[in-house]
Amino acid sequence: MTYLELVNAVLRKLREEPASTVNETDYTALIGAFVNDAKRLVEDSWDWSALRTTQEFLTTAGTDTYALTGFGTRSEIFQVFDETNKMELKKISIKEARKRNMLTDDQQGNITHYAMAGTSATGDVQIKLFPVPEQNSCTISVYGIKRPDDLVNDGDSVYVAPHVIVDWAYSFATIERGETGGRNGAEQAVFAKDSLSSAIALDARYHDEELNWEVV
Repeated sequence: MTYLELVNAVLRKLREEPASTVNETDYTALIGAFVNDAKRLVEDSWDWSALRTTQEFLTTAGTDTYALTGFGTRSEIFQVFDETNKMELKKISIKEARKRNMLTDDQQGNITHYAMAGTSATGDVQIKLFPVPEQNSCTISVYGIKRPDDLVNDGDSVYVAPHVIVDWAYSFATIERGETGGRNGAEQAVFAKDSLSSAIALDARYHDEELNWEVV
């Protein structure tokens, strides 16, 4: 569903006239804000299949820190591979990565580890490779979750559970407005939680290997 379609779905639940654009009135713009709040809540609640992606970049000899363009700060990284040298890189803390660099005088070599290294000036998450790459054009493949930015334009689309986003946005709207003649805000929040749980359970079927529990 598009941003405008989501807003109009919430407006219908509120017994309001549909809008021709999200920012048509102050009230439709408020509903748009609730839609984005709901979108972030839903996206952050689970590692959705639709948000899983692989991004590649090429190394530059002597450079150890790389920004993952478009990943933002709400992303998650599951695995990192050196495709050129056929090796999965092991994750270490940034403190450990800095310690290793200090103790080895920035020794260059084949990459074996990576660490999360804050964000770039453009707001994208960065990773630090260790040792410092000695080769140009090694292909590094990053597999993880890329959560998109807020919806802005009427035609912007969501990738996960649009009906759940509508349920949560409607919940926020009923709390803000008060009694709507249907469910009150608290009742709608319970309904939205159940809707989200069901959507997560359905998507989790594709990743049942990640849901194995062991007694410790």
